[in-house]
Amino acid sequence: MRLGINLGYQDWGRGLSSALATAQEADRLGYHSGWTAEAYGTDSVTPLTWLMAHTERMNWGTAIMQMPARTPAMTAMTAATLDLMSDGRFLLGLGLSGPQVVEGWHGQRYGKPLVKTREYVEIVREILRREKPLEYHGEHYDIPFTGEGATGLGKPLKLIVHPKRADLPIYIAAIGPKNVELAAEIADGWLPIFFSPYRLQETYGAALDAGFAKAGGGKDLKSFDIAPTISVLIGDDLETLRGFVKPMAALYIGGMGARGKNFYNDLACRYGFEAEAKEIQDLYLDGKKAEATAAVPDDLVDEIALIGPRERIIDRLDVWKESGITTMILGSSQPEALRLMAELVL
Repeated sequence: MRLGINLGYQDWGRGLSSALATAQEADRLGYHSGWTAEAYGTDSVTPLTWLMAHTERMNWGTAIMQMPARTPAMTAMTAATLDLMSDGRFLLGLGLSGPQVVEGWHGQRYGKPLVKTREYVEIVREILRREKPLEYHGEHYDIPFTGEGATGLGKPLKLIVHPKRADLPIYIAAIGPKNVELAAEIADGWLPIFFSPYRLQETYGAALDAGFAKAGGGKDLKSFDIAPTISVLIGDDLETLRGFVKPMAALYIGGMGARGKNFYNDLACRYGFEAEAKEIQDLYLDGKKAEATAAVPDDLVDEIALIGPRERIIDRLDVWKESGITTMILGSSQPEALRLMAELVL
């Protein structure tokens, strides 16, 4: 199992120096990768570029670049550029996001997420291969554009530069079984959130197997990077440590979507927390965020996070190592957690 560090999305004006120190320490310790994120605040590419320029060995990935925020061609250009600049250290993590962000922030039709994701990845890969000028006419993407209002002057183009790697690794963030199946089929890795090491097979086993079967070529878990972001925090007061994890869980389970259309809420239900997930969502959408946070069960936190004194983390680490994940991405900038995990894993 490899280690990564996720610096998320944040106020990079105030947090840059601290994030840079964390990144450089992870690089020194031998971490495999660092990751940045975006929602509807700071973007993921700008801070990643800065951090990549100030580290020497680590790979850097986006967890995630939102697909509705960029055309497939722009994403391929960005990926090719970063991979060239870093001498092959870029990892492209993609995600569609939910209807609330896709339609409410980016002003795009949500459409059919599975179809859109497949087309998006196909176009990015075709651009990076540079085998011929790009021409793609799918359900979501029409390149060159031939629809209403087209001038007829568009022509197929080929990426001007030669990418460092035509097979640059692509990761997909996915939660639902069909999305996970698609990731297993078309991607090199999967970025799960709120991952439970106790439930991989029961929750995702069938989806992963189906995706690998569609991919063919003997693809399996040995050639597929499962890379969840995990909150890892060291301390003696479990209640306080759980308090650092619960607000993010409440935000996603309660607020990232609408009633009946929240993928994170659905995941909590699949984990067996149906009543709690409903209560968290009802409270959060009623504006009672503190109450929603308090309603996040301790048992759920203990499944999806690795927290506690050093001895507790050591005792609980084996289940993570044996769960099938290949890259554990720490969602923590706590220096002692960074060093302890390097000591125990690397």
